Amino acid sequence: MTRIGRWGMTALGLTLMTAACGSTDPHAGEDSTPIRRAPTPDNEFTPVELEATLDNLIAAINKSSSRPMQIAVVLKDATGFWAPVVRAANRALGELGATGSVIGPVAQTDDVDEAERLQNQQISQTVEDGAEGLGLAPFNDIQTAAVDEAVAKGVHVVTLDTDVASSKRSLFVGTLDEAAGAAAGKTLLAMLPPAPGTVILHGNVDEAWSNGMERTRGARDVFGAAGYEVLVRQSTWDDGGETEDIAWMKAELEAAEPPVVGMIGLFDISYRCAMAADAAGKPDIPIVAFDFDPKTVDYLREGRIKATHTQRQYYQGYLVPYILHGIKNIGLDATREILAPLMVDDVRVNTGLDVVPADRIDAYNDFLDSLEASQ
Repeated sequence: MTRIGRWGMTALGLTLMTAACGSTDPHAGEDSTPIRRAPTPDNEFTPVELEATLDNLIAAINKSSSRPMQIAVVLKDATGFWAPVVRAANRALGELGATGSVIGPVAQTDDVDEAERLQNQQISQTVEDGAEGLGLAPFNDIQTAAVDEAVAKGVHVVTLDTDVASSKRSLFVGTLDEAAGAAAGKTLLAMLPPAPGTVILHGNVDEAWSNGMERTRGARDVFGAAGYEVLVRQSTWDDGGETEDIAWMKAELEAAEPPVVGMIGLFDISYRCAMAADAAGKPDIPIVAFDFDPKTVDYLREGRIKATHTQRQYYQGYLVPYILHGIKNIGLDATREILAPLMVDDVRVNTGLDVVPADRIDAYNDFLDSLEASQ
């Protein structure tokens, strides 16, 4: 889950890459070539259960008369956090022999409303162009009507990263935010002295951003249950946000009672926690972070941030085309049954988190490089 994105209008609708073309012969599936995926290198960060589940899905599809499929993956962005999603989705489309494309902007704008409207247009256009399956990283529930219209026309829709729970999409694939926040909270909790004490969360209290609220609530509940006072700073991406964030957290580090004993950043700008601690002259405060921003990595290497938590966005992008192919070829129920080890309910597939301690940064980079998933 990332914060609501910002887009370049001229880039919206840009097809970044077209996957290997599949046959248009309706009988081609009867003699289809079995799906073979490149082996994943063995690594301490390899998600074993996720990989095994994916292999089981492929095995089931290969037992069926696999039919070619046209798939579109529509993203909120194509750079930074999203670059591994683009690579992974295209890799999956190629391995499936599907006709398809990954669509997303490569520039940014402040006009989020216009970006949301244009994404709805993209959804409609992919359906008109013949997509049978749609992977969608939506902005929010504003995509509900567009998704439901696609489903009504026989298109299977799987959301990733952010869900449209109010829609008729088949499944959601991504990080479950409340569980992710709780996992990060537990990482920091293990580093703290016994309560009492205050913990600063660089999180979200804006009810309009439900995903951010859920992640913040997950972390907050961990510390509250352990007896700590919790202060939440609203993360700010706007111009001047870094200065404001640091000033607020610095003031609390200097004045909070009971004293601050730890800090946690829940989004890609987590490194601001370390900047605030330095500004307050308290470099020994334990800090944990989220995501893999280069500044966060620098603070990890310095030992100022003790660990970070990364979303498996590569696997989100990689899983979605396979799931859509499974839904077409073996059915939604059979696909859901195979995905059961990763599912928390009937619709949500949890891709989980990677917990990366500061002393394992190089090993984690090696893992990302092996997948061509570096941001």
